[in-house]
Amino acid sequence: MNFYDITLTISDTLVTWPADPAVSIRKTSLISQGSSCNLSELTLGSHCGTHIDASYHFEENGIKIDQIPLDYLIENVTVFEIKNKEKIDLGDLKSLKLNDCERVIFKTINSTYWKFSEFKKDFVYITKEAAQYLADNDVKLVGIDYLSVEKFQNKHADTHHVFLKKGIIIIEGLDLSNVKAGDYELIALPLKIKDGDGSPARVILKSIR
Repeated sequence: MNFYDITLTISDTLVTWPADPAVSIRKTSLISQGSSCNLSELTLGSHCGTHIDASYHFEENGIKIDQIPLDYLIENVTVFEIKNKEKIDLGDLKSLKLNDCERVIFKTINSTYWKFSEFKKDFVYITKEAAQYLADNDVKLVGIDYLSVEKFQNKHADTHHVFLKKGIIIIEGLDLSNVKAGDYELIALPLKIKDGDGSPARVILKSIR
């Protein structure tokens, strides 16, 4: 049995969405400087690094991050690899075996972008049509290996709206560099932030075969 930690490490050098707050980790107490303990002050956005979007992120009446049922976040998931694509479109999904897949994660070339220190604007995203196809197939959770399921600078946020109106949980910012396509058990736990629109999360895959 193997575990795969597909979570980005939160640090001052973590790549963030251009409009989001940068990560700051400041040591407020250090044993090495005479304090009784080591203590840090964290400043970060609710959608930094590996994170979960609650419906409330784009839907005023959507559920908040602390209201997401745990059985959405701890269950079997299928990782699909989409190679050398600009986007994940309807045709890509129709060629996959999505039968009975309630949770899907997409591995793309995005997973190679985490080695860059600057934000990549041309990351692989999910089109509105592909999102609607997943919603129509009763998918409960969708994950992708960059900071958004949405095309960069799509002001209408079509993909987010399709997913979040249906109550589909979105996980963004996954690092799938060391993960192969296949079936896994997913463990994805956000911070329990009251009325939160999203939260950083520790996301683990466990092999089931």
